[in-house]
Amino acid sequence: MVEHQLPKLRMRVRFPSPAPPSPPHPACVATIGRQCGSGYRKQPRFRHDFVKFVHYDLSQDSLSTLTMLRNILVIEDNPDICDLVSLHLRDLGYRVEVQMNGEKGLLRAVSGHFQLVILDLMLPGMNGLEICTKLRADYPYIPILMLTAKSTEVDRIVGLESGADDYLIKPFSIHELLARVKAIFRRVELLSSNQRHRDKRIVCGELEIDLERREVRLPGASVELTAKEFDLLVQFAANPGKVYTRKQLLDLVWGYQHDGYEHTVNSHINRLRGKIEPDRHNPVYLLTVWGVGYKFSDGTEQRR
Repeated sequence: MVEHQLPKLRMRVRFPSPAPPSPPHPACVATIGRQCGSGYRKQPRFRHDFVKFVHYDLSQDSLSTLTMLRNILVIEDNPDICDLVSLHLRDLGYRVEVQMNGEKGLLRAVSGHFQLVILDLMLPGMNGLEICTKLRADYPYIPILMLTAKSTEVDRIVGLESGADDYLIKPFSIHELLARVKAIFRRVELLSSNQRHRDKRIVCGELEIDLERREVRLPGASVELTAKEFDLLVQFAANPGKVYTRKQLLDLVWGYQHDGYEHTVNSHINRLRGKIEPDRHNPVYLLTVWGVGYKFSDGTEQRR
């Protein structure tokens, strides 16, 4: 074994010779030392340094395995707010880019690389209202969360009517900002899912899901599901082939305010398999993606 010293991270890493392995995915950072193996002996003292290190070295191929990973553009001229917001968003697994100038921020926002813009109202170069108006008038839809120190009702109305999806007043709680970001992504995903299934019915092989009646049927039988089991099944079936981590499913199905643990997802998956799978030990609908989470079959597994 060869021991490598990383002084900036204040941690010691043990790698097998000759080449060190890739660092763990950001999703593992929260539980490092518990889930990432003995190679990483303990959590670094300054966690933000480690997060930056992981994001710098992580390959695009490994990032694509987590569907929660979205690109967020932060247009804000206060460096302290930029650092705080970026740190916590990256800690959740998002990729974050920061721009401190309004004109440069608009150019990056229209590049098509981002799934959310967090936009300050007062900016050098071009203010947030102008940016928001231009994005809504001339470019494909992208969610906008507006940040501002202006707290009057008129200011909030002007911000929302200019096209912002949500409005947060400074000073704000970082936990509230993260909750609003998650809520925006849930709404976008729900709207996207509804557009793909306007007929209110999803059919996957012999499994039929009636979204309007909240009914599930298999040949010759109706399947009785609890409300959360139904919501979980719809989340999967509306996005076949998409891989979800347990934490993502907690956010999407139970909501960010849910205090349950990830084993809640496991128990619901097991009960669902017992109700819809011909053989719960060899599932054909709800599939396990080892080391990541679960996905709903898109039919490619049978063709392999």
